[in-house]
Amino acid sequence: MSQDDSRQRKIRLGDLLIQAGLLTDTQLQLALQEQKRSGSKLGRAVIDLGFVAEVKLLTALSEQMNIPFIELRHFKFDNVLVQLLPEAMARRFRAIILTREGGGLLVGMSDPLDLFALDEMERLLKTHVHPAVVREAELLATLDTVYRRTSEIASIAGELEGDLQESDFDLSKLGADSNSEAPVVRLLQTLFEEAVQMKASDIHIEPDDGLVRIRQRIDGVLSEQVMKEHRIASALVMRLKIMSGLDISEKRLPQDGRFNIRVKGRNIDVRVSTMPVQFGESVVMRLLDQSGAMFQLEGTGMPADLLVRFRRLLHRPFGMVLVTGPTGSGKTTTLYAGLSELNSPEKKIITVEDPVEYRLPRVNQVQVNTKIDLTFGRVLRAALRQDPDIVLVGEMRDQETAEIGLRAALTGHLVLSTLHTNDAMTSAMRLIDMGAEPFLVATALNAVLAQRLVRKVCENCMGEHAPEPRELAWLESLHGGSLAGRIFKRGSGCHQCHNSGYSGRVGVYELLEMDESMVAALRRSDPQGFAEAAKASPHYRPLAACALDYALAGVTSVEEVLKVCATLTDEVVA
Repeated sequence: MSQDDSRQRKIRLGDLLIQAGLLTDTQLQLALQEQKRSGSKLGRAVIDLGFVAEVKLLTALSEQMNIPFIELRHFKFDNVLVQLLPEAMARRFRAIILTREGGGLLVGMSDPLDLFALDEMERLLKTHVHPAVVREAELLATLDTVYRRTSEIASIAGELEGDLQESDFDLSKLGADSNSEAPVVRLLQTLFEEAVQMKASDIHIEPDDGLVRIRQRIDGVLSEQVMKEHRIASALVMRLKIMSGLDISEKRLPQDGRFNIRVKGRNIDVRVSTMPVQFGESVVMRLLDQSGAMFQLEGTGMPADLLVRFRRLLHRPFGMVLVTGPTGSGKTTTLYAGLSELNSPEKKIITVEDPVEYRLPRVNQVQVNTKIDLTFGRVLRAALRQDPDIVLVGEMRDQETAEIGLRAALTGHLVLSTLHTNDAMTSAMRLIDMGAEPFLVATALNAVLAQRLVRKVCENCMGEHAPEPRELAWLESLHGGSLAGRIFKRGSGCHQCHNSGYSGRVGVYELLEMDESMVAALRRSDPQGFAEAAKASPHYRPLAACALDYALAGVTSVEEVLKVCATLTDEVVA
């Protein structure tokens, strides 16, 4: 049967499956009953009931209708072609444009028997549509990645710019207008929807000379959309200030606030920071997904042997454990995962944070407020009078906080905290540099966990990669042996990773547990002696070595390994 013949008459899926020997009459009747009960399509009912595997059903459709069966996971999409079919119609008909073919368009469909969908697409696209069969789950996942909201954002921005140019327009009314159809509301809603869809951690709104930049941080890297409607920046800032409870009349000073929104069924906590810049006010929003905040140590990507050691440290009754690394390295996530494991009715846990990022049940979380002199030190002193078993200090920022935390660790409390240092070895000495007594640090500190986040190579477009000779030489010096013949991976870029070659991130770690020689060096306040003792520790492995393990396993790339240590990177690529 040719494809054109199949378009001339209605094909019944049940008859086709019986004809192919994949379904019996009895099974068909049961599937029809399930279809009537659930309202789903017959093909989905047959698969859900376990009568026919999805691959066999799709293969049968492909053979009987003489149309291709295409695996979308490995397909290279043309974004210009894809956008010819509006997203609403693509989702309604479960379809996506694949390529030009035979004077028309090849369109992947989860149900190529849907003649109404084919006719509607031909009417809209004004060309012949050749159906191809694809997996429904793959199709839905692909639609989420290929239909970005950039054109919709630009369209709403243009509409908002037009509103702003009206002579009788009151900017304050726009900021206070609760109408969900107002352009500024729709623009923000679309921005948040795209950010959640792209799994962005931050949204940046940056006014510039005659334009405004909207940037999203995805897997630690910013992607940019530039719009010439520069006047929309002030409207966006005003709306965000109102939502955050900030002073809309204050444009000369930075402000911080937060609000909660629901996007695509997810409860998102948004931290807002405004700052005056040359052409207006810059806004950065950190998105915290509260609905998905299930913290587990296994989910951090920590190597199994290191995880066992870290767990043992968390279950000690007292002492201090520091987690260090730069901003955005996942320190808070690691500490929250540790707290989630320790959180039980038998333990009293108090946290002192600035700000409180995620809400944890049964945990007493206190947010620092310097405006009313509610500082880390003051809250920490009060917290220790609340009979806690475990105290989490958001960050060791000054001598007072460090000394109170260290003394608490000596008096029967487990103290968890963060510090901004490059590696584990420099963290203990940093506490001494901050003014903490060396004997306090030596006695109270149990361990330091340093961490970074590296991007994972996209599994869909990964391929083999040969490092340059100087890169390979550095990797071999780190590995302590030859890496000749070892295979490294790198992504070429595809629709699933938005042409970046990376998808998601994983943590790399180094864990330094204090031993007698390190404690002795700390008491002497001897940085060189402490570093030598740390390197001599049998369990110590540097961050870069952990990253190299991931590269050798094909999880990350050589480029990401080199980024872990910026100074070493400079030596390699110079």
